[in-house]
Amino acid sequence: MLRVYSYKGCDSCRKALKWLESRSISFTNIPIRETPPSKSELKRMLGYYDGALRRLFNVSGGDYRSMGLKETLPQMSDAEAIDLLASNGNLVKRPFALGEKNGVVGFKPEEWEVRLGL
Repeated sequence: MLRVYSYKGCDSCRKALKWLESRSISFTNIPIRETPPSKSELKRMLGYYDGALRRLFNVSGGDYRSMGLKETLPQMSDAEAIDLLASNGNLVKRPFALGEKNGVVGFKPEEWEVRLGL
């Protein structure tokens, strides 16, 4: 089953959920702020993005800016960054969707079709 981490105040998240529902695709919606993706889920997603760590971060978010991550993220190890993401759902790019063998962050319908095999 597809797991979608989203935030109710996020327009992209609402569009993604509506898009899935319009295609009758079953999914579990998980509130990302209260329950961020686990470290293992974040590591899996990192693999789907060929290790491009920045792709997993909500770079337009207030927490990202206030923590100065634009400057410090390039010096972080993958493990440090994964720990940070797993502890703060506001830092995770959303929506964050994981299937059994695939995943995608952000919402672009064409990318979802390809990456999720829909």
